[in-house]
Formats: sequence, structure tokens, C-alpha cells
Amino acid sequence: MGAPEEVISVAELDRRLKRAVEGATAREWVEGEIGSLKRAASGHVYFTLKDEREDAVIDCVMYRFNAQRARRILEEGARVQLLGRATLWAPRGRLQFSVDRARPAGRGALLEALEKLKQRLSEEGVFAVERKRALPAEPRIVGVVTSSAGAAFHDICTVAFRRGGARIVLSPAQVQGEGAPDSILGAIDLIERYPGLEVLIVGRGGGSADDLMAFNDERVVRRVAAARVPVVSAVGHEIDLSLTDLAADVRAATPSEAAELVIPDLHSRSELLSRLSSALARAIRSRLMEDRATVSELRSALSDPRFVIAERQQDLDELVLRMERHEKGALARRRARLEMLRRRLSAQHPRAVLARARGELSPLSARLGSAIRMRVSSAGSRLSTRVAELDSLSPLAVLGRGYAIATRSDGRAIRGASDVRVGDAIEVRLHQGSLEASVTALEGAEGEPPAG
Repeated sequence: MGAPEEVISVAELDRRLKRAVEGATAREWVEGEIGSLKRAASGHVYFTLKDEREDAVIDCVMYRFNAQRARRILEEGARVQLLGRATLWAPRGRLQFSVDRARPAGRGALLEALEKLKQRLSEEGVFAVERKRALPAEPRIVGVVTSSAGAAFHDICTVAFRRGGARIVLSPAQVQGEGAPDSILGAIDLIERYPGLEVLIVGRGGGSADDLMAFNDERVVRRVAAARVPVVSAVGHEIDLSLTDLAADVRAATPSEAAELVIPDLHSRSELLSRLSSALARAIRSRLMEDRATVSELRSALSDPRFVIAERQQDLDELVLRMERHEKGALARRRARLEMLRRRLSAQHPRAVLARARGELSPLSARLGSAIRMRVSSAGSRLSTRVAELDSLSPLAVLGRGYAIATRSDGRAIRGASDVRVGDAIEVRLHQGSLEASVTALEGAEGEPPAG
């Protein structure tokens, strides 16, 4: 028996390929055109490097710590020189070029001008998504603006004839070279006058970046955006992107894809309709069978309607009984509460309140009478004392001891002989009664007697 065959894992195969690739290529400067540029959230930059002269492409990656220094150089469509080495990315088994450094390589002014034009047109809304129109579902007349000698029109016709159902009208144009923009503008003006035109394909086959420059001309871009029918742009291959692609209503990677987008496949639609019809019929039959089974099960479960009604009546009787018990309990609680409130109200009746007040008032009345009598007796005693004191000071008490009080006719008391004149009438008040007299003589008077 021979030696057993060696079986390695996929990871081991990737490692061997990676060593082989990295061993076969040292750090090299590689020149090409950047395409499909993507800046990841991690800061890494992924893109393709294209050699348009030999139609060769390689995937590239520039990690964040290197990409930060080359941010202005790495732009879509820029021609650059990259320093790095080829390697194999094991998780996807993908060959890629790991870039350490980047520097511009010619055509910088042209790319900068294109970028400025792109920004200006974008600010004007030429590329705005909201202005783009939907393609007609089943166009009968499709216009094509491309070279009559190129493969693009042949590819479109091949797809159209295979899918069927549309007339293809060519408006030939020069698609590269110095006079290409004017030729494309004239072809669009011509095809728009064709009766019944519903959609327009503008494009060409693949080529270098210089070959595609006619579709970056500002006049062509604005004319495509202003076309009266929806426009599908099919310029170059999938990795190429022109300003016309941005201005068109729909962008196709190739002319063949443009034809597939515009022209419906009648055969496929017919087959799809047939399949859908068959599927619908099967679904209807299946649904009818399911419904019949469901009706049968329901009929079996329903049995005799009288028993169903009787069961529901029994449930109703139970609910009525529970409702009556609940109502009786609620009524009893309400009555008890009403009785409690009635007792509380009776206790607050005015007659009861007055009776309690009278009961509380009777002792107070007796106390008040006793207090009044005591106060009156005490006041009487004090009054008797004050009366006795007043009597002792009264002039009348002096009269009782044999004295008299003489007053003039105006009622003023006579205190001296000078208070009267001879002939004045005076009144003399005695202890008992009074008498009237007239002054006949004055003795011991000092000064003039008072007037009047």
C-alpha cells in the first residue's frame, strides 16, 4: 500500500496561498485607476485598482493608520501609484493588495475638474433622486443613442429580440473622440422627435477613462437630465461610473443590462403567469378542502342545537341566581347603612337638640338666679353704706341740727353780706320747710354788694 494522501484544511490552504503570494511579491509600486471606493466606519479604505489598458483589476485595502495620510489622494477615478504588497485575506480567500503609501500619478487636473463639475451639478439638483422618473412597465418603442458600429447596439438588440415585445430605434452617435459630445446631443434631439418614444437608452461599451469622457461632458449630462422621456444610462462596464450615469433616471452596468431593465421578458412573464395561475388554482382547491374540513368539524362539534341552547339557558339561570344574590346582599348593606344614617339623623333632630340644651340650661338658670341674688344683696349692702356716708355729708343733715341755708332769687347760696343788697328778696331753707324774706339792713359787709 502507498503512503496515505495528505488532506489539509481550508485554513491551511489559505495560509499556504498567502505565503506563496507574499513570497512571490515584495513591496512594489503599482499604478492604476481607483474604482469602487468605500470608506468603512473603522477608517479602513477599500477600493479596486484598474489597469484600463489591459482590462485588469485587483482589490485593494488601505488600513486606517495609513489611509489617514492619503485621504485626499484616494478619490474615485483618481490615477495613483500605490506602494504595498499582494496578500491573501483568509476569511474570504480573496487576493488583495495591501497598500502602505499612495501618491498621485497624472491626470490630476482633469479629475479635479470633473469633481468640481460633479459637485456643481449636484448642488443644482441635476443628480437629485426626487427628480428621477420610473421606467414604463411595457414600452412599445425604445430609443437607443450609441455607435452604430459598436457592440453595445448589437447587445441591446440581442436582448430585445430574446425578450420580445418592443421596437428598437437607433439614433447613431459618435461615442468617443473630440466630436462625441456634439454628436450625442444631436442624436438625442433627433430621437426625441420619433413618434411614440417611451424610453431612451444612452451608452456605449467598455473602454478607458479617456474613451468615456464624452459622457462626462456638462452639455451631455444636462441634456440627459432634461430628456422628455425616462433615460437609462449604460456607459462602460460595471466598475465605470460617469456623470451621465448620475443624471439618468436609471443606471445600468452594461448595455445588455439596460435592455433587460427596459424590455420586459414576455416569455418569462408568460411562464410566470402560467405558474401563478396554477399556484392560484392549487391554493383555491386547497382552501376549499380546508374549509370543507372545517365545516365538517364545526358541524360535528355543534351536535344538537337544543342541547347547546339548553346549556346556554342553564348558564343564564346561574348568572341570574348570582345576580339576585348579589342584589340582595347589596340591598341589605344599603338598608343597614340607611338605618345607621337614620339613627344619626334622629340624634341630630332639633327637638332632641333642644331637649339636651334645656337639660343643660336648667342648672345654669338656677346658678344664674343664685348669682344674681348674691350680686343684688352685695350691691344693696354697699349702697346702704354709701347712702349713710352720703347722708353724713349732706347739707340737709346740718339743717337738722338747727341751721338754715339762705339763697338769692337766682338760687345761689348766700355766703356773706356782700352777696346781697338791702331790699333783695331771699329764700331761707330750714330743716323742715322754707320761708321768704327781704333784706332790711347789712352788717359787716365788705365792698359793694353784687349786682342784681
